[in-house]
Order: sequence, then structure tokens, then C-alpha cells
Amino acid sequence: MSRNPIEDWPDRAEAQVVPSIPAATVVLLRDAPAGVETLMLRRNQRLDFAGGMWVFPGGRVDPEDVDPGAPDDHEATARRAAVREAVEEADLVVDPSALHWFAHWVPPPVTPKRFATYFFVGRAPDGAVTVDGGEIHDHVWVRPADALSARDRGEAQIVPPTWVTLHMMSSFATVDDALTELAVCEPEFFETHIARLPEGGMVAVWEGDVAYTSLDPDVDGPRHRLWMVDTGWRYERD
Repeated sequence: MSRNPIEDWPDRAEAQVVPSIPAATVVLLRDAPAGVETLMLRRNQRLDFAGGMWVFPGGRVDPEDVDPGAPDDHEATARRAAVREAVEEADLVVDPSALHWFAHWVPPPVTPKRFATYFFVGRAPDGAVTVDGGEIHDHVWVRPADALSARDRGEAQIVPPTWVTLHMMSSFATVDDALTELAVCEPEFFETHIARLPEGGMVAVWEGDVAYTSLDPDVDGPRHRLWMVDTGWRYERD
């Protein structure tokens, strides 16, 4: 099984909240004979942040992404960052007006490097994907369900926001279905909290879960969590 990228995070009681860094990512979808596929990129193993992980195109917001005339329009800033990252990491030119903001993710308060990330989704543009071989070492167009299976087989390393997004995208039969549904949904906000299991493994919990504050996953109550155990990852939501 691939290493768990969050194994080394300190317990909440052992560390102070780390300030978040604005970032953006874009989930690019295309229709294929076997179903909807998404573009995933593999980061250089040597990178300090998410080295070796399979991710969607994305990265931190840069100063040039901010419109001086509307510096407080954070969604528009993130949208420009997502478009720029698609060019830099995959050589794909994405129409910013065709992207839908559907989620916002923040890691646990004690994460060593904490990116507050806007997640956008859009139809993949025409053109071949080209990666630089530096920050990004590989790419693949993959059915979301197949990417999840590859993680459970130990063939791909992904983090919880990527897992949950792939799980979401796996429910759509076509790109039109995905874009139609996500275009009318309010963005969902996730701040991840981590509960460690005595028998090994961890549970990522989000607002609405009974363990979100207590970090006790055994308490009866509502569920909104991702079980991360050796037998596989499993999403549970009431």
C-alpha cells in the first residue's frame, strides 16, 4: 500500500493553527467510450508538498492572478489561477467563463503547509497534454472510479480532497450531466479534521459529522467522513 500522505501530521493538541495559502485547482472532464474521464497529473516525487501524488491541475494563487480593479473578488482571482495552472502544468488553454466553482477545501488546522483551495470543474479543451518533466512527471486521462481503485491497489497516491472529488465525479454518466448539476449547486466548503484509529489508520471528518469536534469516530451520530484504513478508503455520508 502506498504511504499515507497525512500520517506525519501532528495531533491537533500538539500544534498551533497554520495560516492558509490561497490556491485553485481545476477538474477537467471529457467524454470517452468507457465513460467520463478526468485529467490527473503526477507531481515530482522530490517536491516538498504532495511529492509523488496524483492531482488535478492547480497550485497557489500568484499576485498576477489578482485584478487590481477588484482585489477582493477572491473567486475571480482563483478562477484566473486555475486557468493559468492548466496552461503551466498541462499546456491546456481553458475558458475561465466555462468553469464552475463547486467546492472549497482547507486541510486540518495543524497541516504543515495549508492551502485553502477553490475547486473548479469544466470540460477539457481540445489539444494534447504536455507536462514539463520538472514539477509534473506524468499525466493520465482516467475514469474517476478507476483512479480510486488504483489507490486501493497501492498504485496511486492521492489525498482526501482528490479522493472525495473523484468519488463525486464517478457518479456522472456524461460531462454534460456533471456540468449541468454542478453549475446550479452552491459550492460546498470542507475543512478537514483527522481522527486517528486505535487499530491503525485514520478518519477524515467534515462539518456535519458527529466526530468533527470531538474527533471520536466511535460516537453514534451523523456521518460525513472518509475512512482511511489498510483495507481501502470508504466515504460515508448521511
